[in-house]
Amino acid sequence: MTLNQITYFVGLKNSTPTIACALSNLLPALTFVLAVMFKQEDAKLKTLGGLAKLIGTLIAVAGAMMLSMYHGPVVPIGESAIHLRAANNAVNDSARGTMIGPVLVIISALTWAIWFIIQAKMGNFYPAPYSSSALMLGMATVECSLFGVIMVPHKQEWSLFPSIRFVACVYGGVVCSGIGVCMMSWCIQRKGALFVSVFSPVLLVIVAVLSWVILREKLYLGTVLGSVLIVMGLYSVLWGKSKELDLHKVDTMEDIEMH
Repeated sequence: MTLNQITYFVGLKNSTPTIACALSNLLPALTFVLAVMFKQEDAKLKTLGGLAKLIGTLIAVAGAMMLSMYHGPVVPIGESAIHLRAANNAVNDSARGTMIGPVLVIISALTWAIWFIIQAKMGNFYPAPYSSSALMLGMATVECSLFGVIMVPHKQEWSLFPSIRFVACVYGGVVCSGIGVCMMSWCIQRKGALFVSVFSPVLLVIVAVLSWVILREKLYLGTVLGSVLIVMGLYSVLWGKSKELDLHKVDTMEDIEMH
């Protein structure tokens, strides 16, 4: 958790939001590879379910990349009536970018995929996702705090003003880390690492919609096509998982009848 947070935010600082968002969506592919390596998922490419999982993962990643990297023409749907005043002060900082940024974002996605695998394995021996999440986040808090004090020893850098810093810290801690990690741990314990990771590209769809509604950003053709591919890929993976579960139930019933 500590390595994931630090590498992502430092990588974001040294790249652009578009690049960071696109590379973060390597998560389903990385998780699929690790899950197969550690035998948490069966590739079974000769079966319909296994092939659907592989194709669905690739389609979801492709959709995420298209949504992030390709704009195309503007979709003529008008503007939202909602607008935040703070959006007027938004600064385009896309000129900043070095190789270290994208590399760190990829490392962040890899550490997140490794966490999915470890969490799935731990669920077999410690089926308490809430307490395990609390212990993990507690240790990560101590580690991140120590790292932060060492790297940024100046008191003014720890200020929660202006108010947006306070809102961002509270929301990130309570919703993203607190509620989000607990929910993911609970889902991983029941459905596995790949099932949870494949939902990550949906983040791009939600961000695109909220950006149009709240910030009045334009909706591009690439956003629409990428969103469609993400939904198709997600459906393919879920369908493949359901086929494997049906096959597992049939095999279990046959074993019971034989005994």
